[in-house]
Amino acid sequence: MMKSSALVACVTLSFGVLRAHAEPWQPPAGLAQLPIWPGTAPDAPPAAEPESFAQSFAQKDLIAGKPVGWVTNVSSPTMTVYPAKGKNTGAAVIVFPGGGFMGLAIDLEGTEVCDWLTPKGISCVVLKYRVPRSEDYHDEKLHHHVEPKVPTAFQDAQRTIRLVRSRAAQWGIDPGKIGVLGFSAGGYLAVKTATEFKQRAYQPVDAADEESCRPDFSVPIYPGHLWKPRGDSSELRLSPRIHVTRQVPPTFLLMAEDDHVDHVEQVLVYYQALKKAKVPVEMHLYAEGGHAFGLRPTKFPITRWPQLVETWLGTIGVISD
Repeated sequence: MMKSSALVACVTLSFGVLRAHAEPWQPPAGLAQLPIWPGTAPDAPPAAEPESFAQSFAQKDLIAGKPVGWVTNVSSPTMTVYPAKGKNTGAAVIVFPGGGFMGLAIDLEGTEVCDWLTPKGISCVVLKYRVPRSEDYHDEKLHHHVEPKVPTAFQDAQRTIRLVRSRAAQWGIDPGKIGVLGFSAGGYLAVKTATEFKQRAYQPVDAADEESCRPDFSVPIYPGHLWKPRGDSSELRLSPRIHVTRQVPPTFLLMAEDDHVDHVEQVLVYYQALKKAKVPVEMHLYAEGGHAFGLRPTKFPITRWPQLVETWLGTIGVISD
């Protein structure tokens, strides 16, 4: 039931002064951000503030000794393609950073995934989707969740899958090996794209929208929005917004049991639904690790999860040894 995460809160507070002077986020040299929409994004309200990127080097904000890059006020969504290095497997992973749909942890839960995957011969695409308030989010003033009229983050996610598939030959990608990986709020997008692909979330804009937006595999890492307790009941009941069928692609789930932002029930309820629908699923639960650790190694064993994903990708036939 994702409240505004501790990461969102601390980064927002730390960057309060810096944000007014921050420049828009830019990818590493040699890589370009590609707009995912021709012209203005659909259902886009006027941008209240310009996009900003900032980092905090305050000790309390560091994760594994490093700062977290934070992007907000994204009104022009883009994707950045990181080509596979070495022997190309043909596989590709589209990455959805987390941030409570209020901002994006663009390096911790975005570009650092590509730093891991591309040397393995896997192409990687970081989606900078629209924020803030682009999906169900926790309103600090109202003290409850608010669902926007149009899920613009989900529109961006669906569109990006189609774009990557439409340009697969150009980028050396197998159109049948395109998966999604997301963290926290981005983990929810990884679930939603895997379960809701028959109906387009926007009106088609070009030939790319004729492609399927169903991912071939899905990796939600400490996802939110999948379970919400009812009163005093802790019954495992999947959110009515998530519809699981046999057509959901193979799924890998990871969570720490001491995650106090998105509780372990988030993955338990989804795992239960996937098993009932006979969808291939692998789940890993760890006693400790908390929330928002990304790929950065810490003292907790859960941060070795990338090796588990590599093994799993082999078992489902996406990559070979």
